[in-house]
Amino acid sequence: MSIRRLPEHLVNRIAAGEVVERPASALKELVENAIDAGSTRIAIRLSAGGLERIEIIDDGCGMAPPDMALALERHATSKLPDERIEAVETLGFRGEALPSIASVARLTMESRVRDADGWQRIVDNGKLVSEGPCAIPPGTTIRVEDLFARVPARRKFLRSPRAEYAACLDVVRRLAMAHPEISFSLEHDGRRSLSVQGGEGREERVAALTDRGLADNHVIVALEREGLALSGVASLPTYNRGVADHLYLFVNGRPVRDRLLLGAVRGAYADLLARDRHPVLALFLDVPPTEVDVNVHPAKTEVRFRDPALVRGMIVSGLKRALDEAGFRSAQRPDAASMMAWRSEPASPTPISSMPIFEHGDVAIADAPARLTPAFADAGRSWHQPSPSALAPAARAEEAHAAPPQAHSFPLGVARGQVAKTYIVAEAEDGLVIVDQHAAHERLVLERMRRALDGAGVASQALLLPEVVELDEPACDRLEARIGELKEFGLELERFGPSAMLVRATPALLGAGDAQGLVRDLADDLAEADQALSLKERLDHVAATMACHGSVRAGRVLSVAEMNALLREMEITPHSGQCNHGRPTWVKLAHGDIEKLFGRK
Repeated sequence: MSIRRLPEHLVNRIAAGEVVERPASALKELVENAIDAGSTRIAIRLSAGGLERIEIIDDGCGMAPPDMALALERHATSKLPDERIEAVETLGFRGEALPSIASVARLTMESRVRDADGWQRIVDNGKLVSEGPCAIPPGTTIRVEDLFARVPARRKFLRSPRAEYAACLDVVRRLAMAHPEISFSLEHDGRRSLSVQGGEGREERVAALTDRGLADNHVIVALEREGLALSGVASLPTYNRGVADHLYLFVNGRPVRDRLLLGAVRGAYADLLARDRHPVLALFLDVPPTEVDVNVHPAKTEVRFRDPALVRGMIVSGLKRALDEAGFRSAQRPDAASMMAWRSEPASPTPISSMPIFEHGDVAIADAPARLTPAFADAGRSWHQPSPSALAPAARAEEAHAAPPQAHSFPLGVARGQVAKTYIVAEAEDGLVIVDQHAAHERLVLERMRRALDGAGVASQALLLPEVVELDEPACDRLEARIGELKEFGLELERFGPSAMLVRATPALLGAGDAQGLVRDLADDLAEADQALSLKERLDHVAATMACHGSVRAGRVLSVAEMNALLREMEITPHSGQCNHGRPTWVKLAHGDIEKLFGRK
């Protein structure tokens, strides 16, 4: 076959396939153009997730009619003053966005330069339909309608309007985060879903666009090294999420998704977070243009650094330094209502301060028969009324109502106590058993839920007052789509407006748990695994998340009866030797190992 030149309209469609993958791709290119135009306000309107209409209105510098015509030609740009592409400092510079979009949709461009008349051009799938004057305030308005309507092969591979809207929302959120000096608003099908005002500080803008709780649970990242500057906000390790969808990375104001940067973030949090938990952060890296190549991907979402080791080390050290300076700070501070729930124990009939400690040299504690030597007796007479804290017991034993069970009767032994309110210490016939109470109970709850699902389903417990959980709109959409499946687990939800879910009942197995945290983690799990897993695997993910919330937490004091009940259930439950995350639930020190510790062997 001989070589031939491709027709212009086909060239444009091929270019559109590289630049415009979905409505979110077109939206990104157009909003970046508005930012490069020096806008202070950008309004975005979408219909059907951008499939039917995308409209961007800005108050930037605008374009004269000749420039509007040139902007619709391929590889025409105002953002490269010369041929040094490595010196680019704007978001868009390829000159492909507008002609590529116009070749696969109906594009209407209206623009006006200050102190001039407005002008309009309409291009329908690559063909100029009309042009002429129009009434418009200074700035530019671009409407994209019926994207891929005449390219059915591309249209059928697009996702649902809600899924496409979620991608558009993420694009606007990232661009708004990178430019706190600009006001952004986003409307979808006539309803405003995002609105931020220009002039905010970077911390306030990040918190407004991610999670309001981040404002009180973050550290400031600031580091400069060899001409590079790193800044931003990062969450405390205790303020985390179950999916890595709140990691926002920017290079020279450009939102990127770079494996090097994501790997550096994971490395910085490696010793502070479990593998399945992720921080919330927004990091801004300013690099000299000559040290980074932004032209490695048509959509400009990937970059290449001249010295990747320097960049990675800078992110790791910057995050670690900020987290180290946070000291003992932790998220989830108890509120005033929680603190008021604490009750003091009943006072002793005989106040400690009135109990005699020494009386004529006799020991009054525990009716001890021994007497002090004269030297200590004299010293003892000078010790009158010590402070109550000096006599506070180091520990307290429970009153025994029955003889303790024999250790040789059970493989995991019998409970002898609790260490650090986290680990159960049990004595078995052949050694000492230490159990992680949270990990063990988490596995037990998961196995109970699986057995209940195989039977009549998980029983639910109605809440006296339904609880409202605020989430972003895509998360609510994911939960709403799985309401029937979640009901099988005893969790009854219903939509409560565009960005909230109403919890009417929770699984009875979980007891009085944290409904807010449970629903948020379920939304994160569905975001990560909803499309990639089968129904059975997805249900297992949901069960594991619920089991984690319904298990005995570390830090809870257990009675001896509760500890023994946990041990007995572990002995008859399959897979109880490991928790839902693959960690061991118990370890054993044999008698021989204990004797070696004390040099007996």
